[in-house]
Amino acid sequence: MSTVRNEVGAIARVRSAMATLVPSEARVAAVIAHRPDEVVEWSTAELAQAAGTSTATVIRACRSLGYRGFQHLRLELARSAAPAVREGDDVVSNLFDDAVDAVRLAQETVQPALVEQAADAVRGARRLVVVSNGFSGPPVQDFAMRLSTLGRAVEAPIDPLAQQFATHSLAEGDVCFALSYSGANVQTLRACTAAKERGARVVVVTSYARSPLGRIADVLVATGPIAVAHDVDPFLARLGHTVVLHALHSVLARESPAPSVPGMRDVVVDALTED
Repeated sequence: MSTVRNEVGAIARVRSAMATLVPSEARVAAVIAHRPDEVVEWSTAELAQAAGTSTATVIRACRSLGYRGFQHLRLELARSAAPAVREGDDVVSNLFDDAVDAVRLAQETVQPALVEQAADAVRGARRLVVVSNGFSGPPVQDFAMRLSTLGRAVEAPIDPLAQQFATHSLAEGDVCFALSYSGANVQTLRACTAAKERGARVVVVTSYARSPLGRIADVLVATGPIAVAHDVDPFLARLGHTVVLHALHSVLARESPAPSVPGMRDVVVDALTED
């Protein structure tokens, strides 16, 4: 199986390969080619229904097209989205415009009540483990550090194996908090599944509500997929994630007793060096 190169364009690749597929897989490809913007937000079952076939056929069709599965296809569709029409070549200004659009999309998509529910889960957790991998790792590490400024004990292992050890020891009354752009990262999914199986609550922040992580989450905050092409790093999506994490911190800071602000500022000052 060959790896699909984003430069070719996911939709172009699907259309060119349709003639080589068996009829049931070709129906899946036809839906993808004609409704890519919808497919990006669908689950495997929804694509199967639209194509009049089974989820197993959808997965086979994705693999026949050169993808590892539906989640891989969906990410490549998002990455190869048609670029916005630009005036001139002001890269910096265009990037700021895209960033503003990304945050606005997240604002329109995120349900404030779910952010409150996520905060309630974190606040009430006997033990809190936060997990994330890949490009989603740094934002969740930042979130964990900011939780510590509120006096909240939090475990934030970076190593995927350490995440597995931590979540395998969770129990009822504990919370596993996860951040994932795709909602399909294998390591993050394994950690959350282990937590779920042991009775802990699972709180997830992701771009895609219809995703493997979304299906097992007790509380799901979805920011929506970004309709701007990107190569590997979905940094615009992380803007929405970062705002959600800061909103969670703000809700917890509003209602939770916290150490003195001057004391925390002293920690920052002590970290500065003299000239």
